[in-house]
Amino acid sequence: MTERPSTDGKLLGGAPNDPVPFGKYFLLGLIARGGMAEVYRARLRDDQPKVVGHPRLLAIKVMRPQLAREARFVDMFHREGQLALLLRNRCIVETVEIGKIEGRHYIAMEYIGGRDLTQVLRRCQESNQRIPVPHAVYIAARIAEGLHFAHNLVDGDGRVLNIVNRDVSPSNVRMSYDGDVKLLDFGIAQALMKFTSEIGVLKGKFSYMSPEQIRGMPLDARTDVFSTGIILHEMLTTEKLFRGDTEFALMEKVRKAEVPPPSNFNRRVTPELDTIVYKALARDVADRYQNAAAVAADLDALIAGYRFDPKELRQFMRQLFRKEYAKELEDTSVQVPPPSDAPRPRHETPTEVTGQTRQGPNTGNPAKGSATGPASVPGSGRPTTPEPARAKKPTTQPPPVAAVGGSPSSTNGAQATVDDDSGKSKGFWGSLFKRKQK
Repeated sequence: MTERPSTDGKLLGGAPNDPVPFGKYFLLGLIARGGMAEVYRARLRDDQPKVVGHPRLLAIKVMRPQLAREARFVDMFHREGQLALLLRNRCIVETVEIGKIEGRHYIAMEYIGGRDLTQVLRRCQESNQRIPVPHAVYIAARIAEGLHFAHNLVDGDGRVLNIVNRDVSPSNVRMSYDGDVKLLDFGIAQALMKFTSEIGVLKGKFSYMSPEQIRGMPLDARTDVFSTGIILHEMLTTEKLFRGDTEFALMEKVRKAEVPPPSNFNRRVTPELDTIVYKALARDVADRYQNAAAVAADLDALIAGYRFDPKELRQFMRQLFRKEYAKELEDTSVQVPPPSDAPRPRHETPTEVTGQTRQGPNTGNPAKGSATGPASVPGSGRPTTPEPARAKKPTTQPPPVAAVGGSPSSTNGAQATVDDDSGKSKGFWGSLFKRKQK
């Protein structure tokens, strides 16, 4: 075990078989890097009291020290964490606590081992296959369920916070190896606790924006409904709905919102499903679904006709990413605590908690009209024995893991994500950080 958590101001990320202490946590390896933060797999240290319902594995998002020197970035980071603490739903990654360790601001959330939807779509294209229609319908229904919960979230006084995500895109949807679907990031969300955004800077990703967002008009929950429709269309066709050689051309296509029926690309898409997609992607907000709950209800009603079992999504993910799933099992099973007589790490700085701490199991409030939920709920804290990484056909249930619990960027800008292959950060925060260095 590495004794010191940092060297020359740099945080050592550790590894599954060489954990690095970080306050009350052990870091088990870097899993993502973005313009604003780095994300590490982690677990509680062995000398910490175990909390019932506390996730077995965590994702610790640590703010970059360069940005931590500016108060406005620290404020953004903490506002993101405070908002995330309120979002407790089975379709949203659960945030456990926000705090500060050795001068480093962090957000701790449940670890979700799996892939984001962008990577799933890319793998489907590479392997010349599609996401099965029932799977795509189920995924979109769960996205809508999570959005509905956020849109109707109230504060302690019962006041609706009017949260609008504004960055609903495949990279912000995690697909776990257990078949769970979870929204990753509400850091761009606008609520009563919002902060002022830069004038004239469009947040989010152009390809997944609504026409009114491109125009810079006031936004409500219906903009997230439109983005959900784009994702559903892309899953059904394995093609991006809006493309353009330039940003201007792309924005023009989004403004016009001319949508070909998914059945033109996929003969398994029924007329009923075409109708749902069209209604979600209506150019005029008055013709669109008025809330995400209605989207989830119509999609769940359609799922009933397919006799879909959420376990099918788990099987699909494990087969699509066989090598990655085996590696995940290997990495998450190497969590051997140090011997009781092993020396404790030196120069430990106590945890300075600056935000709230959430404890207990996820008690999300599912959207009305939602059907069968995911086959398993990650972060339940139940001790399960993972199957051998080399096994071709799993015979026992692996530990409750799903994908990275949160993007390395977020807060008031488009997410900076780390692509599976390129390792390059993208999004508003990444570009902002680069501009500041010039």
